Amino acid sequence: MSLTTHVSTSSQSITKSALKLIFVASLGLALILSVGFAQGKGNVVHNAAHDTRHAASFPCH
Repeated sequence: MSLTTHVSTSSQSITKSALKLIFVASLGLALILSVGFAQGKGNVVHNAAHDTRHAASFPCH
């Protein structure tokens, strides 16, 4: 294995890791925002997230 091959492989690995990180961060942000804005009288998802925050002693008001 030459030095060029090693550097190229390492660069591809970093790029794949960065893409995975961006994807997971985007998915997490989308989930948090969708639950946060899903308000309504009978919205079970929002109410469950709200109750979980209170149970964890995390202020939300």
